Amino acid sequence: MNRFLEPACYTWSYDLTNFQNDARMPFQKVQTEKLSIAVVRQIELLILRGILRPGERLPAERELAERLGVSRPSLRDAIADLQSQGLLTAKAGSGIYVAEVLGSAFSPALTRLFGSHDEAVFDYLSFRRDMEGLAAERAARLGSDSDLKVVQTIFDKMEAAHARNATEDEAQLDAQFHMAIIEASHNVVMLHMMRSMFDLLRQGVFYNRKMMFQQRTTREAILDQHRAINTALQARDPVAARQAVQDHLSFVERCMADQQKAERNEEIARQRLKHETDAL
Repeated sequence: MNRFLEPACYTWSYDLTNFQNDARMPFQKVQTEKLSIAVVRQIELLILRGILRPGERLPAERELAERLGVSRPSLRDAIADLQSQGLLTAKAGSGIYVAEVLGSAFSPALTRLFGSHDEAVFDYLSFRRDMEGLAAERAARLGSDSDLKVVQTIFDKMEAAHARNATEDEAQLDAQFHMAIIEASHNVVMLHMMRSMFDLLRQGVFYNRKMMFQQRTTREAILDQHRAINTALQARDPVAARQAVQDHLSFVERCMADQQKAERNEEIARQRLKHETDAL
């Protein structure tokens, strides 16, 4: 009798163990994702990848809902979620905008310190030389053909602005050229960090870009340096691209040092002139 019962008991014990193991497996019932969540994720990625920029206005609700293929209530839910995250902001009578989140990288107190101490300028340029050199190297290796076409297009505009002596346009295109390289590096952390840095540059916290274009010889040299960077990128030469960026920013650093020295010398000369004039 025992001879027949033992296998049955063994089988029952084995089945129970399997049942207990199966119950612990991390599977859950599949649920259909809400459309609003899919919209949130899509817009989050567009902001993260730098495609949607701070201050950029989203299309009108009807148009955006059609482009996303969702209902307007689903879109409204998604917009409300993104607003609560601080990624989007509403302007009365104007629409929905990507929030100005770049300024959060530096506190107002630290920004004031940057603007009031000369050494911050040179630390800034040193930081850019390291980071943008790496970005150029990555862009030459990892940038898509479209990325490099953007860089080429901006450089062509720089040449055109230079030819018509439009110094302010040329200065703005200078910043766009460098940002296009950073975007082509496809590193989202570097992208948003450097956008914060360039936002401070645009505000004149570190130095005035237009000052770099006051002398024709300096403008010629800077254009040639950007040409060397572009040529290396279009040739997909990572080493040459990194070196060209580093050479350019070292030149900018020397120009800034010379400018500061010239300003100090001028102040001393004015004091001497005043002294001589007062002695008459």
